[in-house]
Amino acid sequence: MGKAFASQGDLTEKAISFTEIGDGLWAFTAEGDPNSGVIIGDDAVMVVEAQATPRLAAKVIERIRSVTDKPITHLVLTHYHAVRVLGASAYGAGQIIMSEAARGMVAERGQEDWESEFQRFPRLFEGHESIPGLTWPTTTFAGRMSVWLGNRRVDLMQPGRAHTAGDIVVQVPDANVLFTGDIVEDRSACYCGDGHFADWGATLERIRAMAPDAIAPGRGEALVGAARVNAAIDSTRDFLDSTYRPAARVAARGGSLKEAWDAVRAECDPKFSDFAIYEHCLPFNVARAHDEARGIAHPRIWTAARDLEMWQALQG
Repeated sequence: MGKAFASQGDLTEKAISFTEIGDGLWAFTAEGDPNSGVIIGDDAVMVVEAQATPRLAAKVIERIRSVTDKPITHLVLTHYHAVRVLGASAYGAGQIIMSEAARGMVAERGQEDWESEFQRFPRLFEGHESIPGLTWPTTTFAGRMSVWLGNRRVDLMQPGRAHTAGDIVVQVPDANVLFTGDIVEDRSACYCGDGHFADWGATLERIRAMAPDAIAPGRGEALVGAARVNAAIDSTRDFLDSTYRPAARVAARGGSLKEAWDAVRAECDPKFSDFAIYEHCLPFNVARAHDEARGIAHPRIWTAARDLEMWQALQG
């Protein structure tokens, strides 16, 4: 195959931060690895994003136990990707919540996504032997729902298609804090392989209109204050536009995936090459942008075999 995926050589452990971004609200971050969120209510804890394995989830639980001994009763998964959901069993939460659309994607492509991500990013799946199987929600919703942790209300909302067709955000109104999943990133590449470029920008603007005081993004540092929140939204939108525009120009003239790759690199490398997981995401982002520009509205399913075929096509 020649060169391996960039993520296959990413074997360095990341430093973990656990940052309070509101009263009883915490962001678990790790230098561009997937983030998790923690919401402490009157009598219980909700976790947002499970991590890729029970072993990684244990690191989140360790931080939770440093600030509260309340039981973890709810686990919210903002979308279906393996690195977000396969550690769910570690929490022992009675309620696992996804959007109905995200559950549908588990059924449609969850196993293929697991095998694909495992091949691409082995470090995040250390301890994979303890994963009991696909993560299925106990509760789903469409549009909006609220969960009460005692007197603390948590709102779960679908602001629109973006990183996937089933993305949700988690809002804690009493603190005006938002957990966005991978809709918003901070100095990290967006993974767009299952994304919807035509919708993602409008979804970002709906998040901006909510005017949160703090955001826990999908990857990158916790964002406290309107200036940092808006800067991350702006950067995320620039990343998406800078990926899609050159790929769409190539697609419009019937150009190849390799030509789209070269065009996207020319626009994105000067601005984003130092972002976390940039090289990992880029081939999948270009492939999805090229597909969407050619009218393939429903993202094609990534499999371990398709990953390799795509990567070989880009090595010419």
